[in-house]
Amino acid sequence: MTRGTLLLGLVACTPGSEAPPPPPVTEAGPTAADAAAFVDRANAELLTAWRAESAAAWANATDLTDEHERAASAASAASMATLTRLIDESVPYATVVGLDDAVARQLALLRLATSLPAPRDPMRRNDLADTAARLESMYGKGKSCDASGACRDLGDLEAVLARGGSPEEQLDAWTAWHSVAPPMKPHYERLVTLANEGARDIGYADVGAMWRSGYDMPPEALVNEVDRLWADVLPLYQKLHCHARARLSAKYGPDVVPPTGPIPAHLTGNMWAQSWENLYPLLEPYPDEPSLDVTAGLRAKGVDELGMVRMAEGFFTSMGLDPLPATFYERSMFLKPEGKEVVCHASAWDVQWNDDLRIKMCIKVDHEDLVTLHHELGHNYYFHYYNSLPPLFRSGANDGFHEGVGDAVALSLTPGHLQKMGLIGEVSADDHGVVNKQMQDALAKIAFLPFGRLVDQWRWDVFAGRVGPEAYTARWWELRRELQGVAAPTPRNDVEHFDPGAKYHIPGNTPYMRYFMAHVLQFQFHEAMCRAAGHQGPLHTCSVYGSEEAGARLAAMLSRGASTPWQDTLEQLTGTRQMDARPLLNYFEPLSKYLDEQNQGRTCGW
Repeated sequence: MTRGTLLLGLVACTPGSEAPPPPPVTEAGPTAADAAAFVDRANAELLTAWRAESAAAWANATDLTDEHERAASAASAASMATLTRLIDESVPYATVVGLDDAVARQLALLRLATSLPAPRDPMRRNDLADTAARLESMYGKGKSCDASGACRDLGDLEAVLARGGSPEEQLDAWTAWHSVAPPMKPHYERLVTLANEGARDIGYADVGAMWRSGYDMPPEALVNEVDRLWADVLPLYQKLHCHARARLSAKYGPDVVPPTGPIPAHLTGNMWAQSWENLYPLLEPYPDEPSLDVTAGLRAKGVDELGMVRMAEGFFTSMGLDPLPATFYERSMFLKPEGKEVVCHASAWDVQWNDDLRIKMCIKVDHEDLVTLHHELGHNYYFHYYNSLPPLFRSGANDGFHEGVGDAVALSLTPGHLQKMGLIGEVSADDHGVVNKQMQDALAKIAFLPFGRLVDQWRWDVFAGRVGPEAYTARWWELRRELQGVAAPTPRNDVEHFDPGAKYHIPGNTPYMRYFMAHVLQFQFHEAMCRAAGHQGPLHTCSVYGSEEAGARLAAMLSRGASTPWQDTLEQLTGTRQMDARPLLNYFEPLSKYLDEQNQGRTCGW
C-alpha cells in the first residue's frame, strides 16, 4: 500500500473541523478565476484532511487496538464528508469556459480522489468508515488457532508454504489462513453496498466504473488495454505454467498434481499462488551453476533488516537521487513490535505529506524482501519528488506508475551487480547463468501476471452486481482457474467460505489492476533508464546502479506526479505513449527459448 492508496481509500479531514463557507458566485456564473480559487481552497482543505487521516491510519496499522480502530474510523468518516462536500461544490466550475489546463485537471481528479466513495447521508457514511476500519483490523489480527489454543498468523502459515514440505502440511497451512476470511464476508457485503451508493452520488454507475475512469481514457478503453496486454504476455505465462506443473507433478506424483489441467493452489509456495519464487529450488534450470541465493549471501555478510533498508536506499542515491530524511529511519516500522498486533503487509507512507517518509513492514532477511524494499522505496521517492506539487497532483501518473518505479529499479539487481555487492559468488557469463537468473525473476514477475489481472476483474463483477454474495467464492475460483490455471485444493462454497477475503487488498479495498500494469510498465521504465545510462547489449544484462543520467530521467518523471496525463509522462521517459509488453518479452527471451525446449512433448494449457 502507498500514500496514493491512502489518498484513494482514506481521504481525510480533521475530525470535528468546520468547513469554511464557499466563496460567493455571481449571478452570471463562476469565472475561470473563481474555479482557480476553488481549486486552491480545495487543495488547502485536503492537505489538512489527508494529514490527519494518514496519521490515524498509521497509528492503527502499526498498533491494532480498538481505540486506534475507532480513531481511524472517525477520521475516515470525517474525510469522506469533506471529499463529498468538495465534489458537490466543484460542480459549477467543471463547465466554465477558459479554464487553465491545470485547474481543469485538478477538478477532474477531485472526483476520483478516493477508491471508497462515501454516501451523502452522514449515518451511512459513518457506517462505511466503520466497516472499512473493521475489515482492515480483522485482516491484520487474523490468526488460525487449534484446539489447544496454539495460534498461527499469516507469517507463520506463509513460512510453511515457503518451506514446501509435504502436500498435507502445505494444505493444512493454506486451509488455516483461508479460515480467517469468512467472518469478513457480511462486512464486505456492506462495504460494497455503501461504496456503490457513494459512487452513484457522484455520477458513476458503481465503484468499479469509477476506478476504471481514472486512467485518462474512457473506461472501456482501459479494459481493451488490459485485454491487449494480457494477450501479449499470456504465451510466456503458459510456458512457465506448463514447466512448473510438470516439475510439481514429478515431485508430488500425478495423483496430487495431474500432468494436465490446473495446478493446486497450495503447492506454489505462496498463499495466493501469485508468486512462485519459493519453487526456484525445484525449477532451477542448471543446478551446477554458482548459486543465486541472495538470502545466504545476506546472512553470511551479517546484513540485518536495517542493513537491507540502507542497501536499497544506496541504489537510489547511487543514481544521484536524494538520500532519505533522517526521520525515515526514526519513524518507520521495520520489524513487528513485541506485544503489538500490526498489519505486516508492506507499505510506503508520507504520513504528514511533507516528506515524512516511512515504510511499514515486518522485514525478513531474504531475497524476496530485499526486492520488496526496493519496491517500497520507489514509492517513497515518488512521494519525495512530487512533494512540491498541489496535493491533488501528488500521485502517480497513474497508479501503475507508482507501483512500477521501485520494481524497475530492482530489475538492475543483476547477477553482476549482486556479485559486486558481495551477495553471491561469481556467476558464469554463459547462457546457463542467465537462464537461472531469468527463472528466478519469472517466478516472481511472470507468475504474478494473471493474478494481477483477475483480482479487479472479480471486484468489477461484484461492484456491478453481476456477482452477488451467494457466488463470491465460486466466481473467485472460476477466474483463478480460467486466468491463472490454478485450482482450489479442497471443495469451496459460498456458505462456508469467503476466499477473496484471504487476500489483503480485498478487505483493504485497494485497487489491484495497478499491479498488473506495473508489471508491464517496469520493463518499459527499465529499458528507458538503460538507454539513458548508455547500456549496450541485452536488456536483462543492464544495471543502472551508479548512473546519474538514468537517475535524472527517473527524477524528472517522478516530479510530474499526476500533473499531466500518464501518456505524456510515459512519453517523456520512454518516447512512447502506449503501455507495451515488448520490453518484458525481450527481457525474458533467453528463458522463453529454454521453456520451449523443456516443454517439448508436454500438453500445455489447462
